[in-house]
Amino acid sequence: MKFVDEAEIRVEAGDGGNGCIGFRREKYIPKGGPDGGDGGDGGSVFLLATDNINTLVDFRFHSVHRAQRGQNGMGRQCTGRKGDDIYVSVPPGTSVYDKKTAEKLGDLTRVGEKLLVVQGGFHGLGNTRFKSSINRAPQQASTGSKGEQRILQLELTLIADVGLLGMPNAGKSSLIRAVSSAKPRVADYPFTTLVPNLGVVSVDDQRSFVIADIPGVIEGAAEGAGLGLQFLKHLARTRLLMHLVDVKPYESMESPVEAAQKIIKEIEKWSDDLANKPRWLILNKIDRLQGEEDQQAYCQAIVDELDWSGPVYQISALKSEGTRTLMFDIMAFLEQQVLEKENEPE
Repeated sequence: MKFVDEAEIRVEAGDGGNGCIGFRREKYIPKGGPDGGDGGDGGSVFLLATDNINTLVDFRFHSVHRAQRGQNGMGRQCTGRKGDDIYVSVPPGTSVYDKKTAEKLGDLTRVGEKLLVVQGGFHGLGNTRFKSSINRAPQQASTGSKGEQRILQLELTLIADVGLLGMPNAGKSSLIRAVSSAKPRVADYPFTTLVPNLGVVSVDDQRSFVIADIPGVIEGAAEGAGLGLQFLKHLARTRLLMHLVDVKPYESMESPVEAAQKIIKEIEKWSDDLANKPRWLILNKIDRLQGEEDQQAYCQAIVDELDWSGPVYQISALKSEGTRTLMFDIMAFLEQQVLEKENEPE
């Protein structure tokens, strides 16, 4: 199934029920007085994060969601029934925006989280509410208020521990195939990855993490060029970025350093938060260096020219060289992050 990460839906809360104008009329009670009941509140609309869906594709076919209207009040001081709330299921990782105002209403990141998006109308008051010592038989009641209505923009951000970042054909899909059961498309031409891919990396029976592969980022992606702009936001919730660089690109005038610098520039333009995330440099396709140059000296020259101060790994995703060590180190890093967060003072 194609990954759908954006959807537009209309949500309408129910109107409040109207109050009732009524009077008690019973035999032998000639002046029973007012007995009109209140209306019921209108139903509200909530978004609920559930784990039984993982895309927004269903909203293409069901884009309007209406809650129930509150029942009108009745005589004998009977209150109208409240309208039923409705819960619209969305996948975890969904961000919710008001389409008209562009206001961010919230994020649903964990299964079971819910978000009130439109409030049901308040019930109207029956004429019983208006009686007083000087108004024994009020002929007035109030109408229920209108329920809120909104057009929502839903954006699904992949929730992954590690994000793969790099130019087209840097080897991101090859790496995720090598270390997980995910099978993204791999070919010897750019932009073979058109939609995000998720893979679960199991380092042993009890320890695993989720890795995300997004379409390659090109120069100008932060302004909308290529496919990277649409998916850069999927890296926002990752805890670690792996910047893959092809050490020996085919048929390209760009050096590995130039390619890496373009990516760094794009993520800095896109978001300061993304640029400041922990980022490891992964020099991929080192199998091409065998028999040509001294591998260590060649890779060190790239690191020096980039003035890279973070962790550096040399791997061949195609031949699974160095990938096992890399995955274990990532697992240790993520576990250390969890431990530090648990020890932080509240």
